[in-house]
Amino acid sequence: MDWFSTTTEAVDRAFYVALAIAGAMLVLITVLMVVFVAKYRRNRHPNAVQIEGNTPLEIAWTVIPTILALGMFFLGWKGYMFMKDVPKGALEVKATGRMWVWEFQYANGKQSPKLYVPQGAPVKVNLHSDDVIHSFYLPAFRVKRDVVPGLDTYVWFQPQDTGAYDVFCAEYCGLRHSYMTTKAVVLPQEEFERWLAEDTGAAKPTAGETVEGAAAEKAAGVPAQTSVEAGGEARAASRSFAGPARGSRR
Repeated sequence: MDWFSTTTEAVDRAFYVALAIAGAMLVLITVLMVVFVAKYRRNRHPNAVQIEGNTPLEIAWTVIPTILALGMFFLGWKGYMFMKDVPKGALEVKATGRMWVWEFQYANGKQSPKLYVPQGAPVKVNLHSDDVIHSFYLPAFRVKRDVVPGLDTYVWFQPQDTGAYDVFCAEYCGLRHSYMTTKAVVLPQEEFERWLAEDTGAAKPTAGETVEGAAAEKAAGVPAQTSVEAGGEARAASRSFAGPARGSRR
């Protein structure tokens, strides 16, 4: 039995089930409080009465919350295991995080400052850090994983709709942490294959340098500035922040 079809569904289902249970409990408890305040107010019951207990009620309020909690745990566990199990044949992309830019490399050697992926196909992103702890966060597909130096890990997702989606670093990583953003651009399969087959020379292309990438980003409203530009600014800021070189005089 397939519980989920995408990582988005796995996370959203657990979230909405927990939200529904919490909402129902909030309404139930609030209603009972109002009823008890009205029914047992002092002017109706001036003399307090000792309540000895109610065994069926005590069993109910123990067993029912236990079942609900175990149900939420089970659903979350199923989602967690689903997000660990990468589908066979997934496109593999290496994502390298460094202060303060993401860089993506494909199997054919092509590199890009943005993550280009095909629509409807599973994608495995292998995560690597060159310096400090980062965190790869792609909220549209509900994936987030810390990127620790010396500990390579991965996330996977399967995009259903074309467009451009935000990618963040969700772990504070230095002076320009907030600038460590880029885009995941989802292209139709044929457009993605054409983009991937383009020149894989040493130069790292910006998103606007390819016809397909530019069209997809323009339609999705992606800002003109690229991650390469942001990365250049970040590296310049890093050199400035580091201060003068050893041996130099002020």
